[in-house]
Amino acid sequence: MKILISGKGGSGKSTLSALVAKALKDRGFKVLLVDADESNYGLHRLLDISFPVPLLENMGGKPGFKKMTSVTFPQSSAELPFKNGMGIDEFPEDCLAESDGIKLLVIGKIHDFGEGCACPMGALSKMFLPKLALAENEIIIIDAAAGVEHFGRRVDGDCDMIIGVVDPTFESFSLAKQMAGMAEKAGVEIFFVLNKIDDRVRDIMHKNVDRKNVVAEIPHMPSIFMDSLEGKKLKTSCREIEPICRTIEDFKKKSRPFKIPRAPWT
Repeated sequence: MKILISGKGGSGKSTLSALVAKALKDRGFKVLLVDADESNYGLHRLLDISFPVPLLENMGGKPGFKKMTSVTFPQSSAELPFKNGMGIDEFPEDCLAESDGIKLLVIGKIHDFGEGCACPMGALSKMFLPKLALAENEIIIIDAAAGVEHFGRRVDGDCDMIIGVVDPTFESFSLAKQMAGMAEKAGVEIFFVLNKIDDRVRDIMHKNVDRKNVVAEIPHMPSIFMDSLEGKKLKTSCREIEPICRTIEDFKKKSRPFKIPRAPWT
């Protein structure tokens, strides 16, 4: 199952991605966390995972990726980087880092002034996500780039579920409505998590987000905020994550994903 976590910058996407990954791992799933946010460098620290070689850099960076995918230099199917039905364990070894049973794959990062747009990172995500075949107990969580650019690339259409993170800002409310409309057009079910909620903002958030699609409300938690602020491993558990995990498990049972004839990674 492939789950994309979306929202505006600062809404708490990465923190929620890490918390959900930990909770699903504790429920017995094999979890691959995909860092698809080219401008955020904090996800690996939240789970105390070493930073792996980004997939784009493994392919020779933007020049190498462009040459590999250019119609001017057609490649045979054997030379293309991904094949249909590939498993998680078929990514280059140095592109996968692991800690406490969770694997991390980083798509790419913006490093230098003037290096150009992040389009190759989005194209790379679009290239491999549809081709992945997962074992029954494997789950991929994609921490998407901020905003809705991934909808424009149809990356969301290659996922089974979208979780939108909404924080207490008017911009986030507007983005949630936009995400809901785009998810409907993509034919992908979307659920929302209200994040950083407290008594001051609860009624306003309930008024601005369609509650029938809200699966969890995460309170403002100073301990999690400080862990994230200081770049530390998340030490605090969050029982409010449990409804998200139950929704994912129920969705998996309902959708009955294709089982590939191999064991998951060990």
